[in-house]
Amino acid sequence: MTSPLLESRRQLRKCAFQALMSLEFGTDVETACRFAYTHDREDTDVQLPAFLIDLVSGVQAKKEELDKQITQHLKAGWTIERLTLVERNLLRLGVFEITSFDTPQLVAVNEAIELAKDFSDQKSARFINGLLSQFVTEEQ
Repeated sequence: MTSPLLESRRQLRKCAFQALMSLEFGTDVETACRFAYTHDREDTDVQLPAFLIDLVSGVQAKKEELDKQITQHLKAGWTIERLTLVERNLLRLGVFEITSFDTPQLVAVNEAIELAKDFSDQKSARFINGLLSQFVTEEQ
């Protein structure tokens, strides 16, 4: 097994999001992470970066709690189930990074917005920004 490929945290977040999407369709964390991390690489026998595993396993472990936190910030009458699968997973990832991870809060919000632009549309990116901004507590 070779050492982890050198990747930016942004790229690893993208892999984490893809792994979270895979988990929605019934797989385990390691398999989802491995596929997301190696799907377009020749060498698939690599050690997965701890950052990737920590993000995905953390979101999975706190999924119900994260959904409750997100639901509390939705408009009246909205439920987490009403959101698209992409929005749900981006919000879970963002809220997890803001509340339970060592990522600076504003960085976590920005990264979630960028992922929304890549995997959804501008309207979704604005929605993600508005909701995640409610979780930011650090000084501006």
